[in-house]
Amino acid sequence: MPAKRYYCPVEVTVDLIGGKWKPVILAHLKEGAHRYGELRRRMPNTSEKMLIQQLRELEADGLVRRTATATIPPQVDYDLTEEGWSLVPVLTALYEWGEKRSARAGITLENVAPQVG
Repeated sequence: MPAKRYYCPVEVTVDLIGGKWKPVILAHLKEGAHRYGELRRRMPNTSEKMLIQQLRELEADGLVRRTATATIPPQVDYDLTEEGWSLVPVLTALYEWGEKRSARAGITLENVAPQVG
């Protein structure tokens, strides 16, 4: 199969983090490692199936690391890889733009977690 061809650098970024949920997952993980259940609570509008699928894709693309501990019940943590951390300036810009847009448009944000770094 031939390598995927891109014609703009934005295509590369959108191919990796495009869609509704991947940037949100990454934004939560830039605050630090989270367990699956924590991510689920922070993203109540996504289905369990969608969250799992998006986490697996982010892991396969090398942006998220999944760490399972051998406890009963098993604990699974997700955090950003070095490559994932390289997206923090992009995620911060999206966060800040979203805050400003929400204020301009009178959009109420529910349970907004404080932004970290």
